[in-house]
Amino acid sequence: MAKAKEEDELAMLEKGIEELCTQIETTYCHQSLEKTSGPRNKCYKYITSLKDNWSKKLAEGDEIIRKVHQYTNECCQKNKLAEEKQQKLSEILAIIEDEKKQEKELKENIQALKEELIRKNKISAENKATEEVTEKLRNAENLFKEGLGLEIRRTSENQLQFIFRCISRKDFDEPYTLTLSLNEEGTYEVISCFPPLDCIKELQAKVRETNNFSAFIANVRKAFVTLTYK
Repeated sequence: MAKAKEEDELAMLEKGIEELCTQIETTYCHQSLEKTSGPRNKCYKYITSLKDNWSKKLAEGDEIIRKVHQYTNECCQKNKLAEEKQQKLSEILAIIEDEKKQEKELKENIQALKEELIRKNKISAENKATEEVTEKLRNAENLFKEGLGLEIRRTSENQLQFIFRCISRKDFDEPYTLTLSLNEEGTYEVISCFPPLDCIKELQAKVRETNNFSAFIANVRKAFVTLTYK
């Protein structure tokens, strides 16, 4: 649009110059060529210089317009490239966020599996310890049941109750009881003893040290027998 405006102004200027030349020729047509040639030459030089200046300005304007278009195109390309990079960045961030979420879920699953494994190992160890105790109790029961009147029961709290008979000389059927449990460390713990024995804590400490359960039951029985003589 600016180029077209400059071309119109240049055309109007050339038209005005032509009209000026025509007036000059008409006014001085009767004068001698020697008197009019000087101003005429100056006029043409001025016109030529003016035309060259306007042509130069027009060329400069064209160059400016070309650079503006070039700059505009470069800005559009840069903006497009920036939008593409922003889109890729958003996609990468979404992938990273999804991977973080998956990593968190994986860690939680691994932790849950570890806890489940620890729990199962603990249960397995407790079951193994219980089986060992049960086996020892079975052996002790077989050893003492017939001759010493020993009876072993499992209570509702999953504890073991030992019922001793043939203790009192006055009443062989009178029961003397000892209740045990196996704690988390896998050691024996006396829950109750009736009648109470002063030495029960000492006997409990000894069986924990020696792990000789048969000797422990025998010593408890001896303590009950001794108690009847008091």
